Amino acid sequence: MTFPPHASDVPEGDPGHSRRVPDPTAFAPNTVVVVLDATGRIRLWSRSAQDLLGWTGKHVLGRGFDHLMDPRSVHPKARSDIITGLLSRECWNGLLPLRHRDGRSVRVQVRSSRLLDEDGRAFVHASLTETSRPGRKAADSAALESFLESSPLGVALFDNDLRCVRANEALARLDHHPLVDHLGHSVDEVLDEPAGHLLLDLQRQVLRTGRSMTDVTLPGPGGEGFCSVSCNRLEDTEHRVIGVACTLTDVTERHRIAGENELVRQRLSLLNEVGSRVADLLDIPVIAERLAGTLAPGFSDYAGVVLLESVVTDGELPQHAPTHRTPLIQLGVAWTQHNPTVDRMLRVGQPINVAEDSAACEALSSGLPQLLDSPERLRSATYPGDPKIRAALELGVHSMMMLPLRAGGVVLGLLVVQRANDSPPFDHADLGFAMKLADRASTSLDNARLYTRERAGALMLQRALMPQHIPEPPGVHIAFRYVPGSAGNEAGGDWFDVTRLAGGRVALVIGDVTGHGLRAAATMGLLRTAVRTLSVLDLPPAQLLQHIDDIATDLTHDPDEALMATCVYAVYDPSRRRCVMARAGHVPPLMIQPEATAEGGRSVQVLDMPSGAPLGVGGVKFEEVEFDVLDGSVLALYTDGLIETRGQDISDGLKRLCSQLSQPHTSLEAACDSVLGIIDPGAEQDDVALLLAQFVGPPRHRRPS
Repeated sequence: MTFPPHASDVPEGDPGHSRRVPDPTAFAPNTVVVVLDATGRIRLWSRSAQDLLGWTGKHVLGRGFDHLMDPRSVHPKARSDIITGLLSRECWNGLLPLRHRDGRSVRVQVRSSRLLDEDGRAFVHASLTETSRPGRKAADSAALESFLESSPLGVALFDNDLRCVRANEALARLDHHPLVDHLGHSVDEVLDEPAGHLLLDLQRQVLRTGRSMTDVTLPGPGGEGFCSVSCNRLEDTEHRVIGVACTLTDVTERHRIAGENELVRQRLSLLNEVGSRVADLLDIPVIAERLAGTLAPGFSDYAGVVLLESVVTDGELPQHAPTHRTPLIQLGVAWTQHNPTVDRMLRVGQPINVAEDSAACEALSSGLPQLLDSPERLRSATYPGDPKIRAALELGVHSMMMLPLRAGGVVLGLLVVQRANDSPPFDHADLGFAMKLADRASTSLDNARLYTRERAGALMLQRALMPQHIPEPPGVHIAFRYVPGSAGNEAGGDWFDVTRLAGGRVALVIGDVTGHGLRAAATMGLLRTAVRTLSVLDLPPAQLLQHIDDIATDLTHDPDEALMATCVYAVYDPSRRRCVMARAGHVPPLMIQPEATAEGGRSVQVLDMPSGAPLGVGGVKFEEVEFDVLDGSVLALYTDGLIETRGQDISDGLKRLCSQLSQPHTSLEAACDSVLGIIDPGAEQDDVALLLAQFVGPPRHRRPS
């Protein structure tokens, strides 16, 4: 900062005069600034100083400051001592009587500071505040001084050139720069760092727009911590812009607490997300895939789920703690960025081998998580020379956690998460949180394991109870299909059967037990056996269903778990070409006529017959219908899984089935395959049973002449 050496160098009224040295009198009307050189001569004189003492610049510039002292009140020796104090001390404070141009004495409070410019020349910055006539302006000035000195916030006032004219000690403590370094400088000159440049841009915006900025967080001085800055534009009583006021406070602790709270929020959100994405799943590979995909990217850069092979294939828990000999398989995997090296490290379905002294074996056998945070520890993850670990190091992995997936104290496998390159390494807080994630996922995996085991048992029982061989009775051609429910459902209770009766007749039956699982499969077997047993007694269809209804009612002792099933029972007599049929709450049978339509297809008829009540309701009479059957016609019996789709009306499914059956087919087997094509492969489906019976009449050699 360079000041003019003499009055003649700066013409009075030169606009550069006020830009070089900020004028604090704009913020304290009865306070003026005077700048002296090293000899005590006045080098800067403002209009405010002229208003206070009456002297213009041409009267005082270049003259000694002692000439302004009132000789009636200050002895020449005292004037010399005062000048010496002003010039020699870093700071000087005192009351002085100065001489007004009109001859009166003006009592002022003088505060001075020594300054150095870039050439090393010394100057004295002196502020003069009138105290001889205290009034509102003096009171305002005193209030401003009191506010600046007592405020716990750093406060600075800047002129229109954004150079500091006033500041307090709190600001100096905050930015670690002496107070004198601020005066006359812009903020980026004091803080030559990102924080200074950001604050200067903020001040320019406030000065230009007039819109205040409140609680803007910036990096702290020296790049340490954080500061909250508020800026507003200042105007005088005439609404002229005179500068910008800024307040600063250290919010490092607040920022730290906010960061901790945000981390807690993120972790709770991730914990809830893991729960919501895997809680309702009952398929182990899907759970593993969802779990890994939830953690990477986000919590980690790479994630993988390693499970005991017996848990995946058999749904069985190990009898003993896993060891390095226990077969392991990699299931779900996820990554932030994919490349061929990732495939070497993470690949679904690959077997995982571990050494006895490895971190993975320790986690499996002890059930305790392992944090690997150095290259040496990473190399001990599985076994020496493991290509998967070499690939991890090539990818920049520097931190890994192996988290046991535990259910009832038994380890099912490991959740492995890794961070690489610029991601922060895992710490013990991450380890504790990640175990909560692993435990929540373990519950879902164990539920899926139990479901897989029960479903496998139910399917095995169901297949064992289904007819192993369907007879081909005279006068009837048979084709059938059975499709178990998709992975989202348990084994159901659908069944069908074909039984030869006396006199060349044949019984056709299809049924569906409500519910799923072992109970439904076992109930299906009981009802199928009962129907087969009663059918040989040659009972009419309605009477047979009545007996089956009584049996189903007796099977249930708990009214809250009432057993119900639907069924269609039909008896076909080839010699008479007649069919008798009864229905117990089942979907309606269809009859495909033998004559081709004009379009080349077949006419499909929904048989009009009483629906009846499901078996197990009890106390309901069943009705049967009897009708003639044309040779070559086909009776279609099926279960509701074929036409019922979630979110669609069942009548739409029935229309699709009729449309499919009306198409020309080369055989009954081809017709079965075509019908199954209406099942939506992307939707979870119930069990499906389909029985097609083509009535061809009695053999030719037995027909009457």
